Amino acid sequence: MEIFSRRFRVLIFIFGLIGAGFYPAAALPQGPSVPAKLTYSRTFKGSSPEYLEIVVDSKGSGTYEGRKLDEANIVPPRPLQLSAATTERIFAFAAGLHNFQSVQLESHKKVANLGEKTFIFQQGGDVNRVVFNYTENRVARELVELFEAVGQVQQHVGALEFDMKYDPLSLSQELLQIQIELNDKGLVDPQMLVPTLEKIAHDSRFLHLAQARAQEIIDRVQPAP
Repeated sequence: MEIFSRRFRVLIFIFGLIGAGFYPAAALPQGPSVPAKLTYSRTFKGSSPEYLEIVVDSKGSGTYEGRKLDEANIVPPRPLQLSAATTERIFAFAAGLHNFQSVQLESHKKVANLGEKTFIFQQGGDVNRVVFNYTENRVARELVELFEAVGQVQQHVGALEFDMKYDPLSLSQELLQIQIELNDKGLVDPQMLVPTLEKIAHDSRFLHLAQARAQEIIDRVQPAP
């Protein structure tokens, strides 16, 4: 009986500390140790790119892959880091779709082939997947648009890196296109361009016009310190 009484007093003491905010954080229940991960892929022959895959976890870290369907998959996916705001939007949209658990998105209407799209949610051992060509679900369509916009920025990164290596004279035109899309507010997380832009802006091998445009874009998209 005395042992039971002591244990009861200890429990009361612990709960009192928790309520007062003094209980060590390490002893409190912890959330999932494995970040949730979302994957968006789209396969559409004739589009650019024909195969697109973006993977991002709940911390914003992820990868991008974009290629033609007949290209060998020998280039590893490019790492990317999304902003906290974009990451939150992506996972909020997914939550609005119940993280794709038992969700039907295909409209089953007679529409043209718009490309097979796949959403995958993973956390721990849980994996939810949904595949569709066309959907009327507003949330799903906004999530597709957001992923595609992220992919557009990564395509610019790839185009700049290609021009730097193989066609430096085309850099100015690619940078001009980026400036136009910035003016139209059509780029999501354009700060992902900064590491590549800095290489252009600080390398005298490239035309002065390309360097100036690269620096102008950096000044516009660089996050404030």
